[in-house]
Amino acid sequence: MWIKICGLSTDDAVAAAVANGATHIGFVFAESKRQVTPEYAKYLSRNVPKTVKKVGLFVNESLTTIEKTIATVGLDMVQLHGQESAAFADQLSVPVIKAFGIKDGKLPVEILDFKQQVILLDAPPAKFAGGSGHQFDWDKVDLAMLSGYQFFVAGGLTTDNVLNAVRIFKPTGVDVSSGVETSGVKDLDKIKAFIEKSNV
Repeated sequence: MWIKICGLSTDDAVAAAVANGATHIGFVFAESKRQVTPEYAKYLSRNVPKTVKKVGLFVNESLTTIEKTIATVGLDMVQLHGQESAAFADQLSVPVIKAFGIKDGKLPVEILDFKQQVILLDAPPAKFAGGSGHQFDWDKVDLAMLSGYQFFVAGGLTTDNVLNAVRIFKPTGVDVSSGVETSGVKDLDKIKAFIEKSNV
């Protein structure tokens, strides 16, 4: 299963994610308390093996800026958290993860346009686009609509509930950011525990 640790901004956190078996690591380039510059993300990922996918998170950014960041950092995937269309996603030079905020358990009809991309189910954004750290209504989601998709589940995941998320959704992957933090900072022990729990 894919395990993505997102919002990384320190050497130690990147190293912990990679050493413990994360398959994807995420850097936030949109407005956020976890935002990093492309140059810093390039530095942070200098020792990341090719087997671990480097993902860049963007919100309604221009194609030019995204492509420049892909080139600077060496991104393997791009995660889109805004109102980007499937046509926009198709123009990007790397595979795309398209995030959807799930309200009242309803999957947006727009996911039908993204069969060719990986999708990410998240809680609706709070202050910043890109996830709120809260759980959406898992039990209300029509799982049949997800048939044929590769998808991540995100939103409020922690070591305590990730197994339940996997049991309910049988996702391609799980994605965590705030759930492996203590007081807003990535917690190396929590990263390790989350990855171990997800791999059970």
